[in-house]
Amino acid sequence: MMPFPGGIESLANGTLIFSAGASFFYFLKQAQPPSWRRTVAKAGSIALLALLALLEKGPLLLFVALVLSAAGDAFLAQEGEKPFLLGLASFLLAHLAYVALFWQLGSDLLLIAQEPWRLGVVAVALAAALWLLRRLLLAVAPPLRLPIAVYTPAIMAMLIAAATVPAPLVIGGAVLFVASDFILAAQKFLFAPASQHREWAGPAVWILYYFAQLAITLAVLL
Repeated sequence: MMPFPGGIESLANGTLIFSAGASFFYFLKQAQPPSWRRTVAKAGSIALLALLALLEKGPLLLFVALVLSAAGDAFLAQEGEKPFLLGLASFLLAHLAYVALFWQLGSDLLLIAQEPWRLGVVAVALAAALWLLRRLLLAVAPPLRLPIAVYTPAIMAMLIAAATVPAPLVIGGAVLFVASDFILAAQKFLFAPASQHREWAGPAVWILYYFAQLAITLAVLL
C-alpha cells in the first residue's frame, strides 16, 4: 500500500520509490571513495523528497529545508575541511528552515510540558548535546570550534520546535536527525582511526539520517 493516491504508478509514489532507491544505492557505496555516482545518489535521494514536497504542494519551508539538506549532502560527500564547512553551513540553514516550519505547524511549548515523554526526549537530547559539544570543542582544531558551537544550538532548536508539533512522527524524525548528527560528529572527530566503531557508524549515520528526512517529509505531507 502506497502513501499517496494513485498506486505505484502515480508521480508522487514513483518519486518516493526513486528516492528510496537512490538512498539504498548510496548505502551500498557510502564506504567507497568519493565519486560523482556516490554524490548524485546521496544528494539525489533527498532532492527527490524535495521534489515530492513540491508535487504534493507541501509547505515551502519543507521544500527549502530538503533542498538545503541535499546541498549539504553533496558537500559532505566530498573529502576535506572546506566541503565539510560548506556542508555544515547548508545543514545549519536547513535546520533553521525546519525550526520555522515546525513553529508554524506546532502549537506551543506547553505541549512539551503537558506530555512528559516529549519533555523527556528534549531533556535527554539536550544533555547529550552538551556532553558531546564539550568533547568536540576539546578535540577539534580551533577553526572548527565556532562552526560546531553555532551548529549544535541550531539542531537542538530544531528538535525543540519539532516537539511542539502534535504529530509524533515529526519529533521521531527530529530525534533520528539528531542521533545521526551526533554519530557523525563522533565518527569524524572522536573515534580513533582504527576504532572498530567506524564499522557501524557510517551505515548508522546514513540510515538514521535518511529515515529522519523521510519521516519528517511524510508527516508533513500526509
